[in-house]
Amino acid sequence: MHIMKKSVLYFLLFIQMGFAQSNLSWQGYFSYNEIKDVSESRTAVFAASENALFSKNLVTNVIKTTNTIDGLSGQTISALYYSAIFNKTIVGYENGLIIVINEADGSMLNVVDIINKQLPPNIKKINHLMEIDGVAYVSCDFGIVQFNLATMQFGDTYFIGDNGAEIIVNQTALFDGFIYASTNNGIRKANISNKNLIDFNQWETIATGNWSSIVTFGTNLYAINGAGIIHRFNPVSNSFTGFITLSQSSLDMRATVDYLIVTTSSSVYIYNNQMALVRQINTNQIPESRSSFTCSTIIDGAIFIGTKENGLITTLLSSAVNFENITPIGPSRNNIFALQTTTSALWTVYGDYSVDYNPYPLDNFGISKFSATGWLNIPYEKVFGAKSMTRITVNPSNENEVYASSFFSGLLKLENDIPKILYNQTNSGLESLTFVGPDYIDIRVNGTAFDKTGNLWVTTSRIKNGLKVLKPNGQWQSYAMENILDSAIDNNFGTMVIDKNGTKWLSTSENGVVGFNERNNEFKKITTGPDTGNLPVSNVRTVAVDTRNQLWIGTTKGLRVLPNVSSFQSEEQMTANPIIILDDNLAQELLFEQFITDIAVDGANNKWIGTADSGLFLVSPNGQETKYHFTVNNSPLPSNVINDVEINSATGEVFIATAKGLVSFKGTATAANDDLSNAYVYPNPVRPEYQGTVKIAGLLDRANIKITDIEGNLVYETISEGGTIEWDTTAFGKYKVASGVYMIFISAQDGVETKVKKVMIIR
Repeated sequence: MHIMKKSVLYFLLFIQMGFAQSNLSWQGYFSYNEIKDVSESRTAVFAASENALFSKNLVTNVIKTTNTIDGLSGQTISALYYSAIFNKTIVGYENGLIIVINEADGSMLNVVDIINKQLPPNIKKINHLMEIDGVAYVSCDFGIVQFNLATMQFGDTYFIGDNGAEIIVNQTALFDGFIYASTNNGIRKANISNKNLIDFNQWETIATGNWSSIVTFGTNLYAINGAGIIHRFNPVSNSFTGFITLSQSSLDMRATVDYLIVTTSSSVYIYNNQMALVRQINTNQIPESRSSFTCSTIIDGAIFIGTKENGLITTLLSSAVNFENITPIGPSRNNIFALQTTTSALWTVYGDYSVDYNPYPLDNFGISKFSATGWLNIPYEKVFGAKSMTRITVNPSNENEVYASSFFSGLLKLENDIPKILYNQTNSGLESLTFVGPDYIDIRVNGTAFDKTGNLWVTTSRIKNGLKVLKPNGQWQSYAMENILDSAIDNNFGTMVIDKNGTKWLSTSENGVVGFNERNNEFKKITTGPDTGNLPVSNVRTVAVDTRNQLWIGTTKGLRVLPNVSSFQSEEQMTANPIIILDDNLAQELLFEQFITDIAVDGANNKWIGTADSGLFLVSPNGQETKYHFTVNNSPLPSNVINDVEINSATGEVFIATAKGLVSFKGTATAANDDLSNAYVYPNPVRPEYQGTVKIAGLLDRANIKITDIEGNLVYETISEGGTIEWDTTAFGKYKVASGVYMIFISAQDGVETKVKKVMIIR
């Protein structure tokens, strides 16, 4: 096997420098529906979702989003605070990270001091930020930290539990010169002017028990305990007295000049300075929302309510009738489990299963579609009760016909974006597993694929006849798999692919890869052992056929390649090979022991390989060169857990579904065209501020491209792989070319067809 040296170090340096300068190649498709916290200025509301932010300017009505493409972490946000004095937004995370955004220029500073503290990692969560005289008091799951908003430096850390122990601090408040902390073990107070607050003895416990919130409002100090009772502080007795009992525990309490706002999961309570209830908003008052509340605030007579699943909702304090959702449109959730692209649309589903294919707890999420008109979210109420949908498949000959696999309920068919029928044991050839008992219905459809004649092939896990086909005339046919599978009722299916010969390749959990061709009604399998297929393990998650008719096999313990899918016809026992590369002069197996979740083949026959915990790899057609290895550390990936990868063959946009959000990478790997009639150049003109490359798209495979200046001097030449090439606007990589018009001469490999394009470069 051909062996080649990888230049990994150079590649990683390039990525880190490249992404620091510009993320023009990346796009984010985040969900902003799960609101973790809100903050406000006089003219804007700021909201933090799971791992992305948005703000709305209440004067201009402009909504701005910020996510990992802009430099945010993909970790889970737990607190948000906007400082009007410094014009900075501080984002706190569950893992202790703080990101400070300078709103004037959008620049971000990652502050990792809390992450680096010698403390257990599960107690670093940031709960609240309070600003006093240029210092943010950061409430954490271990205590309180001072953070100077002018210098961006941390000051003292206060461990205020009994005998200086770590203690969960939920919120702090300043009242009459004292700092008060509501904790899971009492309310504690200390004099703010005391220079020795790192001594736990300086903190006095004035109430016991669990306290969720504490806020100064007007001339009073209020706190809420775990039982949901609002208390008022009495300075004379140095104690709290309960006087309002909420129906639920409080999730959030904050104050403006005129109002105290308390949020529970089902209600928002708004009190005036006399603590009279001015408004109460309940979840059931908001039409088309079944989501619980998480937090809320008031800006200039407008109430903003954060919800768990429906984003940010606003209404006027003076009118309880009209509610407006101001959340940026996106997918329903960030944890997208599977994707399917067409040239004009992207479909997503959110259902999932564990590493060992357990779909419980069952998910009640719908389906989302992204197209030129934006996001269409089809809610669970419309999908006939289909739970845990794990795959989505578009009919290539009719893009209006879409099928979603449910790993519990069967197969859902959609026509023109509308769910039409749920195929199950009552109306189709699908069968429920039976080992639980005859009355329990559980139909675990997963991998599906269309063949060239419009048949939809369907796999169902843990039954005897696991492979079925739905024919265009609506007839179903089953194929018995007992003889090929070691134990059919223990077997789960992953993805499926159909090759040029019509052979179906099925990934399985217990039996490696199973190939099937109905022409001879023949099954064969590739599994472990040197004489039975050479896979590293029998648990195969994904299969992909490339443009050279090789079968790429992703297992839970590494990668294998079957050199030619036609060996299904010619060989009794097919054998897959590892890809051996040289790394530091040592022969190594590419992606050795990696848990591979998906493999996508782009228009230039490169392979995009997703992993369960190591991010995304792009390797050359033969796997010898690792072109990219994207992770959370060197790219806008929000998570190293890659669920699925799909490529738009027309645009080359690579969609990457991670456990923490959907992003895409615009590479050059579009499918080759049949002719040059659609060849085009972008961007054109190239303006001085543009830092990226010029792309020439709509090409034939192996087209010759020559670029010259207006005098005819050659500055660049290449041969395309697939439908797009990139030019870095240099003369053969030596120096940036000058301003002017450049001629692009394109000719097909056989020389029959030619095209001339122009591009203007402005320096």
